[in-house]
Amino acid sequence: MPFLHGFRRIVYEYQPLVDEVMCLVGLEGESEDEQPAGEDEVCRSLQDLLDRECQSAVFVKGISCALFKVAERGNLTAAKVLLRNGAEVDFEDPVSYYNALHIAVLRNRPNMIRLLVEHGADIDKRDRIHESSPLDLASEEAERLPCLRTLLDLGADVNAKDRNGKTALLHALASSDGLIVNNTDNIQLLLERGADIFASTHDGETAMSLLVFLVKEALDGSPEDAAEIGQFCVRAAQLLLTHGADPSCCLAAGAEVEEEEEEEGEPSLTQTCLEHFDLLFPLACLVLQRGASFFCTRHGVSCWTGHRLIFGRLASVLKENLDATGVADLLAKAEVLLDLALVCCPVLPSLSSNIELPLVGQDPHAQVLQDLHSRLKDQEAQPLPLRCLCRAFIRHCLQPWPLEDKVRALPLPDRLKEYLLPEQKLLSRPGWDCCKPNRTLR
Repeated sequence: MPFLHGFRRIVYEYQPLVDEVMCLVGLEGESEDEQPAGEDEVCRSLQDLLDRECQSAVFVKGISCALFKVAERGNLTAAKVLLRNGAEVDFEDPVSYYNALHIAVLRNRPNMIRLLVEHGADIDKRDRIHESSPLDLASEEAERLPCLRTLLDLGADVNAKDRNGKTALLHALASSDGLIVNNTDNIQLLLERGADIFASTHDGETAMSLLVFLVKEALDGSPEDAAEIGQFCVRAAQLLLTHGADPSCCLAAGAEVEEEEEEEGEPSLTQTCLEHFDLLFPLACLVLQRGASFFCTRHGVSCWTGHRLIFGRLASVLKENLDATGVADLLAKAEVLLDLALVCCPVLPSLSSNIELPLVGQDPHAQVLQDLHSRLKDQEAQPLPLRCLCRAFIRHCLQPWPLEDKVRALPLPDRLKEYLLPEQKLLSRPGWDCCKPNRTLR
């Protein structure tokens, strides 16, 4: 078998030289931030070894393999000597098919990364197995943030795609589970360096679709997991929305769908949050605060509106055996979201007549829903007061989000500042600051 034959040749012919190099420099190597003991002596001994072996037919491959191993351990001293003697920076390890730059990223060695790139390493080189670039690998773990920053500083292409069309931003989001892996700092850095917020894989996967997937994971988790995943989703959503993502656009169902064939996509972030507003209340509030559309921006009001979703959820949850406190809490959340939509959404759709409301006498909570619907109808029939129009105009002028610091800096009385930011007062109730799972799993 050619592959096995090649593998054995590399191991048995190169390995003695590699072993000698690693014996001299130390198997574990030193920290990148510390000077190794006896550095000059190590350099002399290593150079003497290389001088003796330089006529070997496997010399270059041997020191190139050794470079891979010292890069893994972060041994800058040995790496400099090996590079000075002709080690190939893009040599691939015969087992993993990673090169020295890949392994330096995986072991979080930012100084080694800089050294290798300065000596000609291809900063966007992809491995042969997974087609991952150094930037992809750096984006996937929070502790690799120093490597991510170093690669971007050195000119790595922030929007390069792998064979599936996935960018580093999508790698960062896809590898985040909100529990063990929280890549918010990586996501923030990539966005600040110009990552394309609308990048899509060949299967139609986007930053927003990955976030919606994680939101659904919160709904299916335990109360503890839902709260923790929800916190990550809120932070990730803040970053994506700040950089121009549209949370109300239905997600494409697949790659390159023809417009005439496209009927419906996957639910958007706003739709998902409003469909479960009592469980995803912090996220629902966030998207509305940031000016999300109250209807589908891809298909229009025929797809969904916030009114229909909220009333649908109310009717569904009120059928459960909630006590008086639970009913009051549910209705209060619904009214807060409806008020936020009035304050923050650029255009409110009309309150459609096809909202299905339970009939009074057939449902114990029917009158409550009828009253809420009537109040909204009356509100819709009247022009907004001048103070509301002024508030909307000032908030629009202060964009982009967030607005809190900008409002506080205005030369206005505190009472008016509070009026410009009604959400701060609306969202201050205990227990409203975390996401919760579906009740069936409690």
